[in-house]
Amino acid sequence: MAVTLKFGDKVTVADVRKLHDMEDVVFDREWFERIDERNADMYYMFRDLAKSDAELETIKSHHLRYDITRIPPGMLGSEYIKTVGHYHPQVPGTDVSYPEIYQVLEGSATYLLQKVEPGEEDIVLDAAVIKAEKGDLVLVPPGYGHVTINASEETLEMANWVCRDFSSVYEPIKRLSGAAYFLLKDGFAKNPLYKDIPSIRYTAPLSFDEFGLDSGENMYDLISNAGRLRFLTAPQDFMGFLAGVL
Repeated sequence: MAVTLKFGDKVTVADVRKLHDMEDVVFDREWFERIDERNADMYYMFRDLAKSDAELETIKSHHLRYDITRIPPGMLGSEYIKTVGHYHPQVPGTDVSYPEIYQVLEGSATYLLQKVEPGEEDIVLDAAVIKAEKGDLVLVPPGYGHVTINASEETLEMANWVCRDFSSVYEPIKRLSGAAYFLLKDGFAKNPLYKDIPSIRYTAPLSFDEFGLDSGENMYDLISNAGRLRFLTAPQDFMGFLAGVL
C-alpha cells in the first residue's frame, strides 16, 4: 500500500527506502545476513512538494526543491536507523559543492556531517554531529557529506530545501560501507574502512535570525521571499556566510 503525504492541496506518494537499499551501509553485518525479509520499509521521502501549483512554479523558478523525509524509529541490528547518506556535487564552473538546509518538523534528529580529502574519501578532515529537535534548523555546508539518524523512540519528520539542479552522490559512502561513524546504542563507533577519522565535534543548530525567520517558524514560509535561499543555488557567492555555519 502506497504511503502518502497531504501537503497543501496536493497528495504526494512517497519514494520508499527499503532494507535492501541499506545493505551497503549497515554496521551490523551479522544481523543483516540473518534477515530473510529485506523488502521492509525503512523510511519515506516525499519530494518536490508545494502547497499549490503557483507555489511550485515559484519554487522551480528559483531552481529549488522542498522535500519531507519521514523516518520511523527502529534499529538496524545494533545500529540506530538512518538514511543512506550522500555528498553533493560541485556547482558547474566552481570548486564549491551545493549546500542543503534541514528543519526538524516532528521528533528529533542526529545529523552526522563529514568532510573528506578531495579524491581520497577515506580520509576524513572533519566530523561534526548536530542534535536537533522540533523546529531546529541545520545547514549542511559545501564540502560535507551527511547522514541523518533517528536515535529516538518517535518518528522523525524533517524538511529540506535544496537546489533542484543536481543529483546526490551516494557512491563514496556506499563504497566505504557507510559514513565515518555509526551510532550504536552505546555511542558512536568508527568505521574501520576509513584510513583517518578525527574525533567528533558537537555543534548546535542554526539561529533563525540568519534566515529572517522567527524561532520555530516553518522554513517552507521562505517561499514568500525565495531569494533568501539563493545561497543554496549559488553558494560560491555566499562563502563568507557558509564557512561559518559549522
